[in-house]
Amino acid sequence: MDRRRALKNVAILLGTAISSTTLGVLFEGFTIPEDEKNSVSFSASEEEILAEFADIILPTTKLSPGAKAAGVGTFIPMMVRDCYPTEMQLIFASGLKQMEEKCMTNYNKNFLTLSVEERQKILVDLRTETIAAKKVASFFTIARDLTLLGYFSSEIGCTQAREYLMIPGRYDGSAEYKPGQKAWATN
Repeated sequence: MDRRRALKNVAILLGTAISSTTLGVLFEGFTIPEDEKNSVSFSASEEEILAEFADIILPTTKLSPGAKAAGVGTFIPMMVRDCYPTEMQLIFASGLKQMEEKCMTNYNKNFLTLSVEERQKILVDLRTETIAAKKVASFFTIARDLTLLGYFSSEIGCTQAREYLMIPGRYDGSAEYKPGQKAWATN
């Protein structure tokens, strides 16, 4: 199975956890013209910011490593550059810069030097602003969706955050699901 097909399958499994905008990009965006790819670029520090952003959404727990450990910080910019149309790439890049400006305005620090609580507050503010503005495509929505997609399509997400069987046994539609048990992931 190629990577694009695998990502589409993960998106289907995540269902309503991913916005319709991202689902549209995943199902149609793989055919964007080459001249629309890589309209924006991301620095190493911006990739680090995205890794920390993703780790606020899916932090490390005692049961599994978080989004940062799964490499989501490099996954997000790769997907934005290679799969999103130019207009959405520019929305994302602009939103990332605006988030940094918000950090400087609110805390006089950049995102990487904020405490976990301050980062969480920034993300809550971004989410609230996105909902209030009724934006179809925004930095927050794209980053959140790609965090979920990147994490749950990574080795860590499939094998440590979920219950994993390399070769599943027979199908059992009535399998007992115990409270607190991880969801299943298979190849």
